[in-house]
Amino acid sequence: MNSDLLRDEVDHEVPESRGSRLDLAPRPVRNTHRRRRARARTPYRRRRILLLLGLAFAGFCLWLAFSLGGALTNPALGSSFTSRFSEWARGHGGASIVNWVEKEWYSHHPPPVGGKPPAGAILVPHGAAATTTAGPPHLSPPTAIQPIAQPAIPGEGQWSPAGRLVGGIPAIYETTLRPDAIHTSYVVGVAWMDTKLLKATLYSGSQIPGGGPYTHTAPVQPQAANSLVAAFNAGFLMSAANGGYYTDNKTILPLRTGAASFVIYRNGTATVGQWGRDVTMTANVVSVRQNLSLLVDGGQPAPGLNASDTTQWGNTLGNAIYVWRSGIGVTADGALVYVGGPGLNVTDLANLLLRAGAVRAMELDINTDWVNYSVYKPATPNGPASGANGTELLPGMTGTPTRYFQTWWARDFFTMSAVGT
Repeated sequence: MNSDLLRDEVDHEVPESRGSRLDLAPRPVRNTHRRRRARARTPYRRRRILLLLGLAFAGFCLWLAFSLGGALTNPALGSSFTSRFSEWARGHGGASIVNWVEKEWYSHHPPPVGGKPPAGAILVPHGAAATTTAGPPHLSPPTAIQPIAQPAIPGEGQWSPAGRLVGGIPAIYETTLRPDAIHTSYVVGVAWMDTKLLKATLYSGSQIPGGGPYTHTAPVQPQAANSLVAAFNAGFLMSAANGGYYTDNKTILPLRTGAASFVIYRNGTATVGQWGRDVTMTANVVSVRQNLSLLVDGGQPAPGLNASDTTQWGNTLGNAIYVWRSGIGVTADGALVYVGGPGLNVTDLANLLLRAGAVRAMELDINTDWVNYSVYKPATPNGPASGANGTELLPGMTGTPTRYFQTWWARDFFTMSAVGT
């Protein structure tokens, strides 16, 4: 039989003989081709996946460089690279890691017990108290604070006038003292402010409270600088303040009944009280800044005040109890008193505010980079305040008195300016 005819017959028989051996012969050939094509596609797929992964990694690195690099060079996030990195990490999902690192650091670096403060840390009194009845209406100067640690260091708790005079009279007095009888190497500062000579203003920052623009926003403008006497930090980030914010005839964040509140009135006077009880919304209120609950109430430490409670009284660095803290209070005659410094727990802060004469007081901001009180004393009575003629309540306060004159300053703050100018 002709071989071509035989192949013809085989070819015709294959479709009909699906169970025979002949139908198995071509299939391995077709499967081999498929495997070859699959093997040829595999390196291409791998290269494509690797390329996509490489592009994603490069994009992440680029984002990280811009995001983290921008944060590390942004003074609004703190004065040190450490604080700027911490603020950036917290804002990008790394709060638990940052808190763990800080907690470990603080657990190995507890506040020192005993010891002496650095030389010159206690302010030596200078200048005389204003006892004259002449000039504009003013409050009687504060009486000395009884030192806590014994024996007292000369000058401890004694007041000195600070900042520019108002009508020839000191409107601010400052003193320094140790905060408790155990951690005697720490020194905190106290400032007393005459609310008859000074008017208060709440300034927003680029970050707090958000939104805006507002009538008073960082930086302090040249015209306002001509009467500026002091500036100091406000409270927590609004997400942690457990309270609201009111200014420019607008409720920026709802005011909470029962919250500790710093309230400024249309005539520039200011006070501290519990919202809904001591202070309420009236036509004369121009600004309200709330932060947590009162530390001092009725001339006594607030009920439930607990030094170990870092949840109710603010998340500190590493949940440490002894950190930089600040607070503001009002005295029986209406003066404002500010306390700020290192190595403070909330009960120490409340005790110092009480010793300074506060009948009601609240905590302001905490942690190293956010506690600052600056006074300004230009060369002439109506000269502009600036970083060059500003001094800090304590030399250890981070940043400088220039922070309130910078457009980048992110946090809200208070100013005290001369009345009648």
